[in-house]
Formats: sequence, structure tokens, C-alpha cells
Amino acid sequence: MGYAELHARSLADPEGFWLEAAEAIDWVRYPTAALNAEKAPIYQWFSDGLVNACWNAVDRHVAAGRGAQVAIIHDSPVTHTVREITYTELRDRVASLAGALAAKGVGKGDRVIIYMPMIPEALEAMLACARIGAIHSVVFGGFAASELATRIDDAQPKAILAASCGIEPGRVVHYKPLLDRAIEMAAHKPDFCVIFQREQEVAELTPGRDHDWHAVQYGVKPADCIPVEGDHPLYILYTSGTTGQPKGVVRPTGGYLVALNWTMKNIYGLDPGEVFWTASDVGWVVGHSYICYGPLVHGNPTIVFEGKPVGTPDAGTFWRVIAQHRVRSFFTAPTAFRAIKREDPEAKMLAGHDTSCLRTLYLAGERADPDTVEWAQAKLGVPVVDHWWQTESGWPIAANPMGYERLPIKIGSPSVAMPGYDVQVLDEGGHPVPPGTLGAIAIKLPLPPGTLPTLWHAEERFRKSYLQHFPGYYETGDAGYMDEDGYLYIMARTDDVINVAGHRLSTGAMEEVLASHPDVGECAVIGVADELKGQLPFGFLCLNKGVDRPEAEVVKECVALVRDRIGPVAAFRHAAVVDRLPKTRSGKILRATMAAIADGRDWKMPATIDDPAILDEIGATLARVGYPRTVG
Repeated sequence: MGYAELHARSLADPEGFWLEAAEAIDWVRYPTAALNAEKAPIYQWFSDGLVNACWNAVDRHVAAGRGAQVAIIHDSPVTHTVREITYTELRDRVASLAGALAAKGVGKGDRVIIYMPMIPEALEAMLACARIGAIHSVVFGGFAASELATRIDDAQPKAILAASCGIEPGRVVHYKPLLDRAIEMAAHKPDFCVIFQREQEVAELTPGRDHDWHAVQYGVKPADCIPVEGDHPLYILYTSGTTGQPKGVVRPTGGYLVALNWTMKNIYGLDPGEVFWTASDVGWVVGHSYICYGPLVHGNPTIVFEGKPVGTPDAGTFWRVIAQHRVRSFFTAPTAFRAIKREDPEAKMLAGHDTSCLRTLYLAGERADPDTVEWAQAKLGVPVVDHWWQTESGWPIAANPMGYERLPIKIGSPSVAMPGYDVQVLDEGGHPVPPGTLGAIAIKLPLPPGTLPTLWHAEERFRKSYLQHFPGYYETGDAGYMDEDGYLYIMARTDDVINVAGHRLSTGAMEEVLASHPDVGECAVIGVADELKGQLPFGFLCLNKGVDRPEAEVVKECVALVRDRIGPVAAFRHAAVVDRLPKTRSGKILRATMAAIADGRDWKMPATIDDPAILDEIGATLARVGYPRTVG
């Protein structure tokens, strides 16, 4: 059966398709039905099954005689250490931590917040919660105290597991004072905290509330895996909301395990035992799905990488990790490759690293512009696969199923819809548009297993945010088009489609053109208010290292390039060179914030921003070229 037939079957017979896929994981009680539509449009999967995520990720591999296989590789260039943990070691560590939590009263359905850097203990904390049926909520390590407090009040955790510090290039990030401040600010108070003390900083513990990571486990009985219902929440993951109140995406256990396990072979092309590296963070959905649960469930050694694409120590770090650990499949964000390309345009640092082990590179998180894809493909000599998904989906919506059938790669497209996703491109009235027409990307309900069924204690907000605009569909918030072959093209967030004199234009299409200029390492396009045309595009250009031409010359060429390739309709006349772009810690460019600064509108400092000082630089650049302008 080819991929087209497989996808068609998943839509025509979701019951049979997903019950069959469910056979690949261990169930305490196998579900009698896949889809539960009793409360449609709120759907559940595998509701009457019983399962445990930790058993599937850890214990079953030990039981199958693979306990000596490496489960986790911790590679930390910031601490100059590499260590490996086998499945047997992981089981014992997780069972001990879970036993300590259970001994202090944490049980099925209780929430536990995890606030940790990229260390194996972060994964152990997640798995320990899953082992006893507790619902974990990982908050990105180093998040501001106010943002952590908001999540504490929403999740109302019984416990918080944290590390004493995180380590960034050249600095130690003090987690414990941030945690203390967050608890002080929050109305809800956890019963207790468990602190993992790192060598780089030993935090002061609050008597009666805080417990040392190792001391709290001393003498406790290791916990067994507790079966939970297939639709029991495995975790809550907060994604930023437009109202300032973060949205708690709920992830059901059974469907998530089934979907992730299916993807490891069919999308990422991996057999058990082969090394998978996802260069992300456990604080993001990518870290949950493809650093922790996906690889471990499927039996693939996973790399926990504590470093950066450049600066730890240089732009050759990724090549070193791939070669040293014999990585078969590698997944990261396009922004990481843009950083490497900007620092080392000729990829000279690749020399001396044998990356022949690598079969495929996967990109997601931001639009993968063709220039970056072509550069990576040329330097690494492997297929570069863009794929598209969201915190809400939990696993890829569109991808190239490299392990099932290698479809032709179309650069600029994340390829085709994955099983269970009926992806459509709609106009404002909710009607499908012809191929090649820009529109809102939506997914016909029901969504497949593993996707969000609702938001934590906010079902009405879930309906309003995702289901209201296009009845019968899930609204993704992304804009793009589909070609005649069913390949999807994600051009921008819906909010980033700008209206220039009545023409709906994609900022992503303009960014593609700008990125193709040989001197441009990275770029962003925003829409700024204009009295005559409503909005006009404005480009920000980061130049490659070593470019010594006048900036005005590069800007002039870029303006001409957009005019030539997109046409005068784009009205692209203004751009400025900047040293860097404001981004979230996961690599997403903060276009909406830059547009607010350009328009002189009120804006809030984004909680996930990597370096707030960059926004001052952006503001100064815009002021230099006459923004904000007075619009009547």
C-alpha cells in the first residue's frame, strides 16, 4: 500500500487504522474502540484502554532483554561532559524518584511542575510522574518568575521539581531564586519542592518546603507503574495566548503513545537501537515528543544536548555531536541552521567530522526557507525534510513519510498530510479554495490520536480559540496553500498575512526572496501601518559574517529582488540591516512584537524572549528610518 492509500484509509476507517497502530504499544487493557465521539466536537481516543507511558518508554525494554542498551546520552558542551544512561539504570532512577513523590502524597491526577535545564533528570522527572499517573507540566527552565507563577496558579501543582541552576554560554542562570519568587507571587502554594543541586551552583533550600533530590529518595520504596485510562492526561504544556493568559494544552496518554510510536519509523525512518537527536528543549513540545517520549517508547537512544548551535564552543558543535554519537536521524529548527550558516557560510567546520552516519535532517518550528534547506542539503549530503506541526498537535501534521514511502521533496513545502489529518485550505467564509490559492489552513474534525482534546480547565476557551471560526474544523492559525499534488505550503501565521492595498500577501514569501540574497544570513518581514495602503512590508536583514559591503547597497539589491520576483504589488520598498533578530528561546522570530514597535502600539515583553535587549536595538533601528509614523 502506497502512502496515498494509507492516508486515505486513515480518514475512511480511523477506527481500524488506529486500533491496528495501537497494537505496537503495551496495554494493561487493550481498548475496545479507538474514537469516542460522544461529546463531539470534543473527541477522545482509546478511552476504555488502560496503559502506562513510563512502562512503554522504559520498563518494557528492560523486560524484553534490552536493559543494557543506552536510553539517554547527555552531551553538555557547557559543562564539558558526556554521559550515558541505560534502560535498566533509567528504570531504577525513575522508579526511585516516583517512589519518593508517592511517599510524599503525589498520586494519579495530581499535577507536578518541572522547571529544569537540559539534563537527564528532567526526563526522569517527566517519566516519574507518568509512572504514578501524576500529570506533569514542564516549564522552560529560566522562565521569568511571573510566568512561572501564572502556570503554578493554573495547574495548581502538588509538587515542583527544579534544578538549582541552568548553564548558558558564559553565565549561570539562577533557577532557585526565580522559583522562590514565583511561589511567593502565586496564590496557589505547592506542598513541597524537590531541588536537584548542580555542581555549578548549590541553592539554599527553604526548610519544611524544599527537599534535596537525592535525600528525598533515601530509603523509599521504588514505585511500580500505575495503569491509567487511555484518555488520562499525561501532561499539560502551556503555550502563550493572545490574552496574556497561557493556554494549557492537554495531552492524553494512549493516543500520544500510539501516534509517536508510529512516527518514529514511518516519518523519521528509525529502527529500534538507532540514535535519534532532537536539538530542542524539554520545555517545548518538540522536547516532550522527540527528546523524551517518542524515542524512548520506540527504543531509540535519545540525546539530551545542553548547548547551542554556535558558541558552545563554535559553529561546528552540531557536526561533532552527530559524528561522535553516530546520529542516524537529526531534528532541529531552521533558525539553528541559519545561525550556523551565518557564522560559517562555507561550513569549513564540518571538515574532520565524519557525519556519514546521518541519513536524514528534519526541520520544524519556523518556516524552512529554501536557501537554508539547499545549504544544509549541499553541505551534509542528505535529504533535508521540512515538516509542520504545533504544540497543540503533539506530532507532525504534514511531513514526508521517509520510513514508509519516500515522496519527492519539494523545497519550501513540509510535504503532505500525515494519517488522520484531513488538512484543508479555507477562505474567510470557511469554503475550500482552489490549489495554489492562499488561505487559512484548517483540519477537518476529528483530529487524530495524540492531539489536544481540550485546554486545561478551559473548554470554552478551547472551543473559541480553535473550533469557532470554522465550524467542523480545527483552526491552525497558519496561512498557506496546497498545490495540485496535495503538498502543503505554510507561508505565515494568519496574523502575518498582510493586506497591502487590498492584496493579501504572505510575509513568508518575501522572506524567501530576501534569504536568497548571497549576503543575507537571516531575515524577517513585518507589516507596518500605512495611511495610503493600509499596510506595507518592512524587512530586517542580518548579514553573513565577513560581508564588508555598504549596508545601503545590500538593502537596495534586496528591494529590487523582491520587486523582481514577487512584483510591484508587494510594495516592498523599506528594509534595514540589524545585527540580530528578537526570538523566543525556541527560535521563533517575534514578528508581531516588532510590528507593534513599528506602529507605536502598546506591547508586552514576550515571556519567552531570548534576549530582551534586542527589542531596544530593533526600536532604535526603526526610529532611525522614521518609525513609528503617524497614521490618520
